[in-house]
Amino acid sequence: MMRLRRVCSDLKEKSYVRYAKIASGSGYSNMKVMMIKATTPDDIPVQDKYIDNLLTLFALSPSSCHSFAITFTRRFGTTRSWRVALKCLILLHRLLRSVPGNSPLSTQLLWARSNGLMSLHPCRFRDTCSSSSHSYTNFITSYAHFLHEALNCLMLEDNTNSQEQLPQLQSVIDKAMDCFPVGLAAKSFMVQSAMKLIIRDSFVCYTRFKKEMTAVLDNLLQMPYRNCIAAFNIYKKASVQSNQLYEFYEWCKAKGLCGSYEYPLVDPIPNVQIKALETFLSGMWQLTDSSSPASSSSSSQSQLAPMTGRNKGQGSEHEEEEKPLIDLEDDHVSWETLLETSITYSHQDDTMSSFMISERGHEDDVGWKITSVYNPFYQPNEQLESTHYGSFPSNPSYPWDI
Repeated sequence: MMRLRRVCSDLKEKSYVRYAKIASGSGYSNMKVMMIKATTPDDIPVQDKYIDNLLTLFALSPSSCHSFAITFTRRFGTTRSWRVALKCLILLHRLLRSVPGNSPLSTQLLWARSNGLMSLHPCRFRDTCSSSSHSYTNFITSYAHFLHEALNCLMLEDNTNSQEQLPQLQSVIDKAMDCFPVGLAAKSFMVQSAMKLIIRDSFVCYTRFKKEMTAVLDNLLQMPYRNCIAAFNIYKKASVQSNQLYEFYEWCKAKGLCGSYEYPLVDPIPNVQIKALETFLSGMWQLTDSSSPASSSSSSQSQLAPMTGRNKGQGSEHEEEEKPLIDLEDDHVSWETLLETSITYSHQDDTMSSFMISERGHEDDVGWKITSVYNPFYQPNEQLESTHYGSFPSNPSYPWDI
């Protein structure tokens, strides 16, 4: 029965090619023929000549990007063959890696998605042409979700600050780890080819995330309270995600996906760092009385001040006036007391400064070349160079600047 379905699928694909060839010679028809030839239902990977032809066509005629977006949407949305669907996603993925983020192709893909013409998430694909349809369907659904997050990255503007980019990068890394083939899908050569593209993009995203996270932590003391809490939540999630990413990379290495030298060094974030930072932030700031809803218009915005030893919860009229650290009017205070108190107070102020200082041994370890545009997958040379070596347990220091 499954063999009969595959034969019917092959005949259907061949009829598509014949119909496209006898169609009118418009640009849309040529695009349709190229799309069908590049995504034939066989086990041959997407050939480079189709990628080169499409890129040349996009460069000569930017309007052809609209035709590609429409053709891709129809091809991916109507097929029931996992081979055709997977080739469609690989074709889209390789094109996204080959164009900058502000290209007409990215604009047209975002337009097609915003108008409901293209749906990568939720993915409506269901395989009906294989005996193990469940494993292939799950992988293609996860792959499509990953590309959906990649398109979300294209929506980030150039002036987006680092803290706003970090959650998006974490989401892309999560979706990359979700592309975990099982069953027969894990043994497919085409699935392994797609996994190599996904893994290499996760390299770029993780390296960029680590670099941006370091910059955020360097400026943590200058941030408002709410931004500090948001940065801490991102950092806390990174501590869990780094362990998951390390296990994912170990599985990929065992399967022979990409060279072992290509993998970046995944640095762990110990729980003691998370607890120490959480303790410090919980005692560093608190909302002042002027941030309450009943405050005057001149103090309508929330103001943040360092915590003191007073109990802010009791605001009675008989609250004693706060006294200075040392009453200088007392003639009986000796210079030894003044010196001891000043040293203690200075030590308290320097606690966070010393806490934030860390080893800089990995500051220059960022070996991936991240482009200035906001497409994190743009790789003109289709090659990545890495200077990351080592393994997860043997890293003696952490490049997180804490």
